[in-house]
Amino acid sequence: MVVGDVTISRMAATQLALDLAVTIRHDGHGGVADDLADREGLAVWVRERAALLDCDGPPVTVDETLHTAVRELRAAVRSLFARAVRPGPPSSADAHRLLPEAEAIRRLNAAAALVPTVPRLSWEPDARPTLRLRPAGTPPAADRIVAALARAALTFLDGPDRALLRACPAPRCVRYFVKDHARQEWCTPSCGNRARVARHHERRREAQGDAP
Repeated sequence: MVVGDVTISRMAATQLALDLAVTIRHDGHGGVADDLADREGLAVWVRERAALLDCDGPPVTVDETLHTAVRELRAAVRSLFARAVRPGPPSSADAHRLLPEAEAIRRLNAAAALVPTVPRLSWEPDARPTLRLRPAGTPPAADRIVAALARAALTFLDGPDRALLRACPAPRCVRYFVKDHARQEWCTPSCGNRARVARHHERRREAQGDAP
């Protein structure tokens, strides 16, 4: 990506969409943590992804409006992730409060439309022509961030990785992940270890229950 460019690869879109979704995660103590619970958390998260979010310049001021917009967009993304993993179960973090699918789609489309784009052709010497999407006009940084997140989610949901999306089934995990290989069952090796330990304890309880 170059400054002002809003074109990202499918791989980058997948990563950005997942990064947003998994800002809700297991806190390590049996509960759920929210990395975007406050404006400071969002500011750090945005700064770490500035180039992908089309705000690779002066630090963005995260006000209440931007904070609310990103969290509302995340709710839409997680609701559509829940649809994408069917017939498997969604993440337990918000399975009981998913948005209606029509509302989730409306939010996503509206956020992507915050920054209209126009195609721009570049053709450097001794290189092939390149077509990139650039923002039309000079949209505010907050709009660019929200629109970039929405476009990443749209690209992911329209792409082949959507079919590989899973909700991690490990005990207490609430993350979504893309299944990178056929034998992958969990989002991380630590979740796999926790699931195997839980299965072992369950088998022991069942065996002890059957013992005379």
